[in-house]
Amino acid sequence: MELLRDKNGLTEQEFLQSYDLAKYEKPSVTVDMLLLTVGDKENTDIRKLPEKELRVLLVKRGEHPFLGNWALPGGFVGMKEGLREAAYRKIKDETNVTDIYLEQLYTLGEDQEEVERDPRTRVISTSYMALVDESKLKPSAHRTTDEVSWFSVKKKPTFSGKQGYAFVETYELTLESDDGAIKIGYQIKEVYESKTPYPVKTTRYEKLDGYEDGLAFDHYKLIDKGLERLKNKIEYTPLAFTLLPEYFTLSELQKVYEVILDKKLLKANFRRKIAPMVKKTEIIQKRGHRPANYYQFNEEWQHDFMG
Repeated sequence: MELLRDKNGLTEQEFLQSYDLAKYEKPSVTVDMLLLTVGDKENTDIRKLPEKELRVLLVKRGEHPFLGNWALPGGFVGMKEGLREAAYRKIKDETNVTDIYLEQLYTLGEDQEEVERDPRTRVISTSYMALVDESKLKPSAHRTTDEVSWFSVKKKPTFSGKQGYAFVETYELTLESDDGAIKIGYQIKEVYESKTPYPVKTTRYEKLDGYEDGLAFDHYKLIDKGLERLKNKIEYTPLAFTLLPEYFTLSELQKVYEVILDKKLLKANFRRKIAPMVKKTEIIQKRGHRPANYYQFNEEWQHDFMG
């Protein structure tokens, strides 16, 4: 069989042998991890189920750049390492957990404004979102100069309406450490311009007044996109169950949904819709004044939830 040759008369093997690796600049590649969980707020009334809140794991950077700022855990991808493999490696470094739900979230570096997102060099970051049961995690810094902590995270709408020819929605994205000592806040402004049959959306981020602390790099974008992904997918996938232990009550499950959707759900409607997704067990929760059965996720469930 005759070997194919290019316009310079080279076979593929000859081309590869003569290829100049310095011909193109090489951007670095990192993975950033958005680890989310639903944890208990402090509760002084043992008769009631504790209130829940959404939390994100952050690392305080112990080296330049952004020394002293909080960031999502992450790191550079090795030359012989796959992106997902690197993501799992970083999760294990930070949490010592390997059996975890993981999905690719977003790539930082797509837009022109993100080309100089890292002051060291051109860095393209592929982010992954992991949803975890908090009881399985014991965060630990992989470098002695780092601090690792859970932060409560909220995204609240503040405005929705027309401004000129554009439709605008604004939000406040806030994060707070467990002891309340560290507070981080950003305003998110989403602008939809009807220049074409399909509105063009642009998103801008600015630090909120009164919040001195900030996130390293542009990790606020990843948190924002992760919250939207979670909120959208929870209504037609079993994502919520990755945030719970194997056995749970229906009240505990409902609280997880309410935290993520940021709204109260009617108990009867919720239980009717969730019924195909769960299996009742004979195990009884005896905490509180009214015992309740524990449930498990129904692994035979087929998609018909929230339809």
